[in-house]
Amino acid sequence: MKGIKKLMRWAKPYTLLFIIIAIFTVLNPLTYSYIPQFIRYVINVVLEDNSVEGVSTLPSFFLDFFSKYDNKLTCITIVGVTLVLCQLLRGIMMFVNGYVKGKMAESIAFDMRTRLYSHIQNLSYTRQNNLDTGDLIQRCTSDIDTIKSFLTSQLPEILYIIASFASGAYQMYMIEKRIMLVTLIVVPISVVSSLVYFKYVTKKFEEIEDVEASMTTALQENINGVRVVKAFDNEAYEIEKFDKRNMKYRKKNEKLSNAMGLYWGLGDFLTMLQYALTTTIAILLARKGIVNTADIIACMMYIGMLVYPIRGLGRIIGDFGKATVASNRIYEVLDIEDEYEQSDGVLEPEINGNIEFKNVSFKFNDSEENLLNNISFNIKKGETVALVGKTGSGKSTIAAILTRLLEYNSGEVLLDGVNLKDISKKYLRKNVGIILQDPFLYAKTIIENIRVADPTLSDEEVYEATKIASIHSDILEFSDGYNTLVGEKGVTLSGGQKQRIAIARMLILKKPIMIFDDSLSAVDTKTDLKIRNALKERKDNLTTIIITHRITTAKEADKIIVLEKGVISEIGTHQELANKEGLYKTLWDIQGALEKEFDSTRGGESDE
Repeated sequence: MKGIKKLMRWAKPYTLLFIIIAIFTVLNPLTYSYIPQFIRYVINVVLEDNSVEGVSTLPSFFLDFFSKYDNKLTCITIVGVTLVLCQLLRGIMMFVNGYVKGKMAESIAFDMRTRLYSHIQNLSYTRQNNLDTGDLIQRCTSDIDTIKSFLTSQLPEILYIIASFASGAYQMYMIEKRIMLVTLIVVPISVVSSLVYFKYVTKKFEEIEDVEASMTTALQENINGVRVVKAFDNEAYEIEKFDKRNMKYRKKNEKLSNAMGLYWGLGDFLTMLQYALTTTIAILLARKGIVNTADIIACMMYIGMLVYPIRGLGRIIGDFGKATVASNRIYEVLDIEDEYEQSDGVLEPEINGNIEFKNVSFKFNDSEENLLNNISFNIKKGETVALVGKTGSGKSTIAAILTRLLEYNSGEVLLDGVNLKDISKKYLRKNVGIILQDPFLYAKTIIENIRVADPTLSDEEVYEATKIASIHSDILEFSDGYNTLVGEKGVTLSGGQKQRIAIARMLILKKPIMIFDDSLSAVDTKTDLKIRNALKERKDNLTTIIITHRITTAKEADKIIVLEKGVISEIGTHQELANKEGLYKTLWDIQGALEKEFDSTRGGESDE
């Protein structure tokens, strides 16, 4: 029952269109139900001149109209024209029905995709990380198409089946009730077999959806990681991995196909059995003079209105099972509370760049140990602060906390004196920019990638940002300059070029707080220095946090914070930390010596 309610929620906004479709769907079989009666009338009255009691269920005005004509040919012509008009009317109804169905189908699909996509965008960083990309793609595409197809095609067909069955049974009853009763003998068998079929295929559809999602994820990961696959000569392994999932998907579908074949085979047998039984009974009644040839022909036509719709019920029930599974999968995502419902603030204070951490601790929900333990430090407006430490020490976690991608468990973070959790997340992220180590570029031109942040920016503003990011001259060397297509994820660019374009993209927004999460790692030390100097020369006096493993990058900072295993071990300037024992001095002694040796060997050339 829950599955039905969830499925019907998508159709609720289109109740009026559903009513229109329902009217035309019901009128179609009702109109058709009179066609055998017209044929029966012609055979019975016009050709055989033999009036049987209760000869027709045609409306009286038709019969009165036909009775005015003694000429059989004229009467046949009128009946023929009437049949053509009936079919024309059915054609018009089918056209209108199809038009409305198409409009409603695309509207439902559009709304579903928009709602699901918007909800995914608003999920928290942690939630999104726990969802498979391939699985999400499947839910946004094939699952939505399954629901759309059922609501706009199979659901109205249920009304068609009911109307067809009822009108056919009524018309057959008016001709001869015994023939009608015999025709209905197989209906309970068809209904029971359809319910059994529905129960079986629903389970199979769930299994197939899961296997297909796994296969889609493998495909998506392989395409995204094609350079890694080729670098390790791992094509054979990837093909084997995909083949296993593909084979599993094939076997699941084969079992479903076998069940469908059995069901439809049984349905065909019951249909033919029904025709045989009805024909036998009709002939026996005809020999007794109860019915005539015209009655038998009409009843044979009405069998299709009774048997075939019931037979199609199994397909509809099967599609309903598939649509229910698809709807449940979509609601699995929609039922996840988005990050703005969970713990969003409401304040939008002026942000200048003063940051203070007070005894902040953080751990992931699935972990027992804190990743950060009682972290305390402060950063003044306009300062450049470097976070240094070994991998896993918590540097990137601090950046994620400042942008509220992660929520700290205890302590307090103040931004210009305002508690971070009281500030609106969207407003916060408009004022705190973060540039990641592995930047994402779209398969667009360079200037379009930079203007993603703000499409209204002028060329001069873009050039100013690229100059600060030390990428302007590189772009001009490309044959198409700023109109150069970078390929998917910026595949045509070097790692350093991608990072600098990402830096330029963030700089044009001129946010008061800027975080570089190891985003200068792919550029050489001199380019690194040029970027940092250009940032210092900016007039907007922004607060800069640089997360880095490179000591030569950190040493120019106003303040250096050293993290070890989730705690702050040292805070100070480069000179202060380089002259006392600790992790920073150890790293400086090693990296500083290597940098000097490398620069002397290269003669100070860029290593980009």
